[in-house]
Amino acid sequence: MTSSTLTYRHVASRTLVALLGGYAFTWGIIALGIALMYSAGMAFHDAEHLSYIIGLLVFLVAFLVAFAAQGLRRVALVLVGGGAAMTAAAWWVQSLIIGAGA
Repeated sequence: MTSSTLTYRHVASRTLVALLGGYAFTWGIIALGIALMYSAGMAFHDAEHLSYIIGLLVFLVAFLVAFAAQGLRRVALVLVGGGAAMTAAAWWVQSLIIGAGA
């Protein structure tokens, strides 16, 4: 796609996928990271801070990939679907942690 064929709608949809999809994917990474690191024995706040640092880098990469990739639908599916899957996995790990503590 050349610069003369870029439309406002194309740029807006790329930006929307980059922001919202990147946010969903980053949320999943952070939630899963905290759950896994805490279950591995790391202190909660240490796991939280490390996951947030990693999440910042993941969001940057996800944002850039949303603009660099060819197919926007595939990028949206990977970012939103991957974020949902990681969030579900984090919920499952957290329920195991809570169940083991009771």
